[in-house]
Amino acid sequence: MPETNPYYLTLLRHGESVGNAEGYHQGQSEFPLTDKGVAQAQALAALWKSTGVTFDSVVASPQNRASQTAEIITGALGLRIEYDDLWKERDNGVLSGLHHEEARQKYPQPAFIHLYAPIGQTGESQWELYLRAGRAIQSILHRPPGAYLVVSHGGILNMTLQAILGITPQANFQGARFRWRNTAYTTLSYHPDTHTWIVEGINQHPHWSEA
Repeated sequence: MPETNPYYLTLLRHGESVGNAEGYHQGQSEFPLTDKGVAQAQALAALWKSTGVTFDSVVASPQNRASQTAEIITGALGLRIEYDDLWKERDNGVLSGLHHEEARQKYPQPAFIHLYAPIGQTGESQWELYLRAGRAIQSILHRPPGAYLVVSHGGILNMTLQAILGITPQANFQGARFRWRNTAYTTLSYHPDTHTWIVEGINQHPHWSEA
């Protein structure tokens, strides 16, 4: 019986946004990329174009900071984008759009946050975000095997990687968490015949220096 072809996934966080740079809770509020964020996306697009990196499909969050990043990448590589709400950032309720300092004053963080507690009073709990991350990755695996680029956000991407690796979230945001800098990406492959995930790299950003 012939072996099923693998899936190749690149999970990319958006470029630096105004919310990142100025210290806002973003969630599902809209913030555009900063000039630095645009430059980050352009640098990555140039690197991938020069090294022949391409994708069979590009799926992105429809939120502005992710869609801008995706448009820069796909414009350079000559690809089209599909938008999917499953890849939007966490709904963080009343915190959305507030500066961190204002949020601390208006809505102090509870001493203990269990898995099912809505974040920001009305937002998604850790468990709800984890379940959505599972649905998001399932939506990719419903497609034919191929090379996929997903352009999304740090919160949902973190949960996606946890879902892939079989790591369940914990109360109080404890447990495993993964660093995901602006326009950094994680590369993985999935082999359906053996249900094997291979993580090739995490928080990769060869197109810019942390210095």
